[in-house]
Amino acid sequence: MISFKTDFSGNDSGDFSNNECLGVVLAGGLSSRMGKDKAKLLRNTTDMLNFSKQILINSGINNIVVSGDEYDIPDKVKKSGPVGGIYSVLSSFPQAKSLLILPVDLPFMTTKILANLRIKGELSQKATYFEGHNIPLYLPNNAYIEMFFSTVFSNNLLANDFLTNSGKVSGKTTKKNGPSITALLQQIPHQAIQCADSKALFNTNTPEQWQQATAQLNF
Repeated sequence: MISFKTDFSGNDSGDFSNNECLGVVLAGGLSSRMGKDKAKLLRNTTDMLNFSKQILINSGINNIVVSGDEYDIPDKVKKSGPVGGIYSVLSSFPQAKSLLILPVDLPFMTTKILANLRIKGELSQKATYFEGHNIPLYLPNNAYIEMFFSTVFSNNLLANDFLTNSGKVSGKTTKKNGPSITALLQQIPHQAIQCADSKALFNTNTPEQWQQATAQLNF
């Protein structure tokens, strides 16, 4: 499932350039409210996983991995949420210059909007996200990130201070055994930017939301 435009086979991080931004599709959620794997939902004739990967490619990302137990990068700490997925990716690709992180449940996301997020992040060298939504996220891989993860994750166990921190992602409380994206952002330089089209950030966590999205997209 690892998608590399360069000649790449297997999960060997030594073949990955440290001067590049690594695209990450977050597909490790439990999908408990949806009742089925959100990555496999069909948007027209393409499932959401491949749609998400194509959006990253079209936005200028050469190398993409999928975070999730059934995909490229299994969670090193089980049920640790999106932050646990990010930690697992950086553990496998510590030399990545940055990550452009896209959840698998955004059927209205566009190349232009995601590319703008990356550009703003690269110019500022800060974690960059859209106002009111902590992901998608451009995340520089720097000393701040290393310090955060070394504090929170030790020997694949969560530090006690974060065990009960469920936090909020995109305004919704999530039950998990890891820190929230908000907790991560509070410890690193970050900025929120405006999204040119708020509909692009509409996420589909329930069958009703997916039905609403499919009706608007006419598929």
